Amino acid sequence: MIKKCLTIAGSDCSGGAGIQADLKTFSAHGCYGASVITSVVAENTSRVISVYNLPVEEIEKQIDAVFEDIEIDAVKLGMLPTAEIIRAVAEKMRQYKPRWIVCDPVMVATSGDALSESGICQAFIDNMFPIADLITPNIIEAEEFLGGYIEDVVNMKEAARILNEYGAKNVLVKGGDLDGDPVDVLFDGKEYFEFYAKRVNSPNTHGTGCTLSSAIAANLANGAEMKEAVRLAKDYITNAIESSYTVGKGHSPVHHFYDIWK
Repeated sequence: MIKKCLTIAGSDCSGGAGIQADLKTFSAHGCYGASVITSVVAENTSRVISVYNLPVEEIEKQIDAVFEDIEIDAVKLGMLPTAEIIRAVAEKMRQYKPRWIVCDPVMVATSGDALSESGICQAFIDNMFPIADLITPNIIEAEEFLGGYIEDVVNMKEAARILNEYGAKNVLVKGGDLDGDPVDVLFDGKEYFEFYAKRVNSPNTHGTGCTLSSAIAANLANGAEMKEAVRLAKDYITNAIESSYTVGKGHSPVHHFYDIWK
């Protein structure tokens, strides 16, 4: 039976990030994808023009509509731009209790533009960390949570440990913003796992964080254990960047269907 994944995230009208990237990723992994839009973002590969957050009531109704009809195997949480939205989505997750919840605490777009209100870190810690099976902050997001700087793998491990102590069951700190070959660090509360990949010389990185977290959610839905789900997703995003093509004037998106198109 086909596995069913839900993304709760923002909409990217240019198609490279947000729910558009998530749905493509679910499909590439053989899963059915459903979506709940939290915010309509007018953006492209170069910049964010505007952000319109949907009323909390409409977000809640979308979640209800999905769960009352579809048995969801994994949920990917992306852009939750306000503390109010974070609290509402967390409450719905506690209500419906999906098997897997992967939370990508999106705060900044690839272009560098802010996508969320300031001061939402505590809302994530209080509401999402206790219920998510995995959180996937990048370096910038981890620094926001910790109020410090991350410069190497040692710092990444320390960040993962502290975020775990804040309540997150599993923490994946993504190190793509550091120099050298990209390494991600997974901490499950007991062990650290490092995932290395070659550095792909490409500007086409729009939506990489969305895609990676969605790939992890899809792998979990398909039966993989956490460590293997992360490893498979890491391989997927590396190949998707390497196989990407230019569709815009800035950071073009990755190629979600690189394996299928071959």
